[in-house]
Amino acid sequence: MEPLLQISHLTKIFSDGKEDEYKAVDDVSFELFPGEKLAIIGESGSGKTTVVNMITRLLDSTDGKILLDGEDITHYKRNKMKNIYRKMQMVFQTPTESFDPRCRLGDAVAESLRNAGMPKKEAMEIVKELFKQCGLPENFMKRYPHEVSGGQCQRAAIARAIAIKPRLLILDEATSALDVTVQAEILQLLDALQEERQMSYLFICHDIALVQNFCDRVLVMYQGKIVEQGKTEEVLHFPKHEYTRMLLDSVL
Repeated sequence: MEPLLQISHLTKIFSDGKEDEYKAVDDVSFELFPGEKLAIIGESGSGKTTVVNMITRLLDSTDGKILLDGEDITHYKRNKMKNIYRKMQMVFQTPTESFDPRCRLGDAVAESLRNAGMPKKEAMEIVKELFKQCGLPENFMKRYPHEVSGGQCQRAAIARAIAIKPRLLILDEATSALDVTVQAEILQLLDALQEERQMSYLFICHDIALVQNFCDRVLVMYQGKIVEQGKTEEVLHFPKHEYTRMLLDSVL
């Protein structure tokens, strides 16, 4: 099976324009396969979000290669990424901040469909079904982001992300701003959607306990490098790297 996402020797060096340089991501390589859920875990500053920003082309890489569905997108600019974003979508950490506060949730979710040329009536019918799939009442389509809870807003963000049927969903700390009960509910929703739609998930997280029953494989990042990777059960039960053991000890 060919990987959906292939990252090869990805590196990001930040410079102050003088002599000081900071290597935020150092020679990172991994693959994500169709229908797979892959976690990247690490503390703040480990480089995991920088990796995501390079994959989504919000940030230029210093070195390395990014292939999505066999297409080299490493140096794609914004105009070329429009078609790529049909295959790849993101769900962010703070859902209320990812929505325009002046826009009703239903209209926000419909935006990508409307941008693809779909008539408004047809788009809103699809949004209605998406809200249902994501556990939201139909009348929430008329609400604004500040009128719903964090968990409900994240459900709407997920509905928006899957509206154009992407093959890859990047979840950047998508549950970390939610309480434990809501986290579990969102993970259950994501599990159900993944099984139904056969999407691949790249799950970015600092909490190693969250990935235990959710992801197939896990990568552990520390100081810009992948220090351990493997099947989730093996990494969590038989950690080889000292940093992985430290992350596990912190949640025991």
